[in-house]
Amino acid sequence: MSQKNFVDVHETPAAVKLLPLSIQHLFAMFGATVLVPILTGLDPATALFTSGVGTLLFLLITKGKLPNYLGSSFAFIGPIITVSQAYGVGTALLGCLLSGLVYVIVAAIVQKAGVKWLDRVLPPVVIASVIVVIGLSLSVVAVDMATKVTVDGQSVMSLTSIEISLVTMVVTVLAAVMLRGFFALIPILIGIVVGYLYTLIRHPDLIDLNKVAAAPLFASPGFKLGEVASAIGDPSAWVAALIIAPVAFVTLAEHLGHLLVTSRVMDRDLMKDPGLHRSLLGDGVATALAALIGGPPATTYGENIGVLAITRVFSRVVIGLAAVLAILFAFVGKVSALLMTIPTPVLGGVSIILFGIIAAQGLRMYVESKVDFSNKRNMIIAAAILVTGIGGYKISFEGVSFWQSFLHNLTIDNIAFSTFLGIVLHVILPGKESAMGETHREEQKQIA
Repeated sequence: MSQKNFVDVHETPAAVKLLPLSIQHLFAMFGATVLVPILTGLDPATALFTSGVGTLLFLLITKGKLPNYLGSSFAFIGPIITVSQAYGVGTALLGCLLSGLVYVIVAAIVQKAGVKWLDRVLPPVVIASVIVVIGLSLSVVAVDMATKVTVDGQSVMSLTSIEISLVTMVVTVLAAVMLRGFFALIPILIGIVVGYLYTLIRHPDLIDLNKVAAAPLFASPGFKLGEVASAIGDPSAWVAALIIAPVAFVTLAEHLGHLLVTSRVMDRDLMKDPGLHRSLLGDGVATALAALIGGPPATTYGENIGVLAITRVFSRVVIGLAAVLAILFAFVGKVSALLMTIPTPVLGGVSIILFGIIAAQGLRMYVESKVDFSNKRNMIIAAAILVTGIGGYKISFEGVSFWQSFLHNLTIDNIAFSTFLGIVLHVILPGKESAMGETHREEQKQIA
């Protein structure tokens, strides 16, 4: 690395460093990416393949300036299950494809209208609060992974899980803070490897290597292009598929939040360059392609943004190689099986750090923007966003007969709801200038 404390998007780390850096991103996204197809009945290998292809397309469309990794979106789990059970998996995937097209349409609108209006509705007090929510709302997931096991369908506390996750977390923290040079850039990889080996030594019953031995060396992903093609040719399937399309408006808020987090991590305005329209287009194209061949819809991953924040390595080549590895591993049965043996507490231990880092970026924005919390308006907006977001305030239409007939268990998740709430409060409450922060006002005075 040069004297600056980061590797920029256009730079390529040395060959001996490149592979470990990419594998680190692969590990960060793997657990969540394969969990979505497992829950929805889709093929995990296909999800790996589409995440890799989708990420490469995203990098291409964003001109290599936005180093995000795209994995499986959790927002579509309920709708996919509901529509698949009622109308078939092909129809559900058609609905996901239409959701991707919604992204493309919104991207075209944003390109035409520009992003200046976003500056008016997303001041630092709203943006920073949403970033904190993105990190801390996932804290429950990370802690559950780190401390609990499932017994007879019930999630119960496990001292073994706590032991493994603490070892993993401590090793990750020490690697990030104490190590120097290249090893300081791969603390997540080090934490996962040490946690895995520790589990193998102390609790070998938690790692079933027989599954790796039984897995085929090469295996073809379970593509579903035929099922989707049949649904496309069936007019009745289109009506049912439209049930899933509105989910895109929920995940748009998640996409926006992740773009804001990445902007803070990289210290540049990614809304303007490469532009929100390009990131939306990239996500939409990736989602549509994934659905077309049988994978779950794509979304930028907070886990990988956390890796960017910790390592300060923003190289598009690192992300691109991680995507290529995901594509290759989709065809190598033994590698996929080996990755599936990583104990959940190990992933939980590193997730605590990754999600916490995201939340810390929001706190950093409060400080750098000099948001005045002695101002009652700022305090109320931040309080509403933080409590609804972190507390898990969701709106679900499940069980409501009138709405369910149209929306089929659509859920507006806590991140989307808290974002919408923050924007509405900022728009309707007087005194908007205070929400911009003291730093903004100082910059405006210098311009004047």
